[in-house]
Amino acid sequence: MKKFYFLFVCLSILVCSSFGQINRAKKTTINKPKLVIGMVVDQMRWDFLYRYADRYTTGGFKRLMNEGYQCNNTFINYLPSYTAPGHTCIYTGSVPAIHGIVGNNWYSTQQHKMLYCTEDSTANSVGSLSDAGKMSPNNLWTTTITDELRLASNFRSKVIGIALKDRGAILPAGHAANAAYWYDNTNGAFISSTYYMKQLPDWLTQFNEKKLPDEYLKKNWYTLYPIATYKNSSADTKPYENKLPQGKNTFPHITDDIVKDKYGALRSSPYGNTLTIEMAKAAIEGEKLGQSDETDFLTISFSSTDYIGHAMGPNSIEAEDTYLRLDKELQDFFTYLDQTVGVGQYTLFLTADHGAAHVPGFLTENNILAGNHEDSALLKELNAAVAKDLHINNAIEKIMNSQVYISDGVDKGSLTAVKNNIINTLIHYPEIAMAVDLANVSNASIPEPIKKMIVNGYNQKLSGDIQYLYKPQWIDGASKGTTHGSWNPYDTHIPLLWYGWGINKGKTNKETYMTDIAATLAALLKIQMPSGCIGHVIEEAMK
Repeated sequence: MKKFYFLFVCLSILVCSSFGQINRAKKTTINKPKLVIGMVVDQMRWDFLYRYADRYTTGGFKRLMNEGYQCNNTFINYLPSYTAPGHTCIYTGSVPAIHGIVGNNWYSTQQHKMLYCTEDSTANSVGSLSDAGKMSPNNLWTTTITDELRLASNFRSKVIGIALKDRGAILPAGHAANAAYWYDNTNGAFISSTYYMKQLPDWLTQFNEKKLPDEYLKKNWYTLYPIATYKNSSADTKPYENKLPQGKNTFPHITDDIVKDKYGALRSSPYGNTLTIEMAKAAIEGEKLGQSDETDFLTISFSSTDYIGHAMGPNSIEAEDTYLRLDKELQDFFTYLDQTVGVGQYTLFLTADHGAAHVPGFLTENNILAGNHEDSALLKELNAAVAKDLHINNAIEKIMNSQVYISDGVDKGSLTAVKNNIINTLIHYPEIAMAVDLANVSNASIPEPIKKMIVNGYNQKLSGDIQYLYKPQWIDGASKGTTHGSWNPYDTHIPLLWYGWGINKGKTNKETYMTDIAATLAALLKIQMPSGCIGHVIEEAMK
């Protein structure tokens, strides 16, 4: 009897232990989304979410706003607020001082030439005979959240980047991506680089063979609604708007008869976004994204909003019509994701790489102080001032990104005097608000938020020597159209919407930053943050 009792106790312990292990295994099972989609709308100001809301569909921007999580006070926390640093910051959670992408272009005083953010002389085009594919992420110093997903899954997760712009596809996809694809003006096709592959996959070849750009260009660009109903925009004909490649700055924009750079003209029409959406669908189907046991990641950047915005400005009918069309296409795409990946099976975020200033001509027309000044004119004038005061010729080698690059020919003994001379000259320009020595920002008498943005943007190896900032509403550029790059909210206040798997419903007006996006994704996916990440998790957005 005792032996039987002893055997019963042992079996009971064994069974309970087994069930405990099973239960613990169940508790530690990590659920995850099948697919993460990162969307960047190039040059989308935060206020566009509400400015055009009366005409948005219920299934596009409003679906994300009403059913997902809104971060209504998300800001860029570095300078300059350009496309390449923006896409890089979103996916690295880092800033130019750390990740190394200090602009779309920057100047190398060591090589005495301009450098482009994704240029790579060792790579060649795949899918084109042009040089548009001589690109890679090799100028990016840190990992991205997409890299970390690949590492965490031992490279079983797939990562694909898509955009019209090469930098909008390459930098979000990261170093370890399966592929990045961008648009080539010479053949109207999506191409890639030998960094990723030797030849395009069959599904992309078949997609390019559809010649969708030709079909879109035949449609021309008419307003979606009667033009008189565009109450959120200025009149159609304004002298401070640039001409689009189509040949004019008024509707309709005729594209079916363009001969010179026909495919390039597609970028400056809403159909560039249409093509991007169709390419995203083709990638999901061709690569079977979201169909495996691992989480896949698709990065999408809508570039046409930027091309149109630069030319026409935020108050143009062209800008309004573009966002109304994009909203409808987002509705269609979200429905497509529901049907292919599954409702509640994907996580999606939508943000922007930067905003944009109003066209100075529009502001002055409405009694708001504004103006423009071309940086290129400063080089000659500053060099003349240094030569006159210090008898040093050609002290300044380049002006780029509102930064002054001092020639390495200036000896160390004269460097401080040269810097002071340049700063004193710059601040006497009526349109310039402040100028600082980038190596000594901590001692500059400038407001702390701006000081932090300058520090975050200053890379000791790559940046210039002096940073200058324009007064609010002043921009670097010609008298028509607009640009971005400043610290001001119109350039740095961006939308941030979360939706889908693992995301709460709600909103916050708490200040959040572009650097927080990658940190939040890392927490959501339970993977390591990117190697240069300085962001914080937006806990309220997560279930």
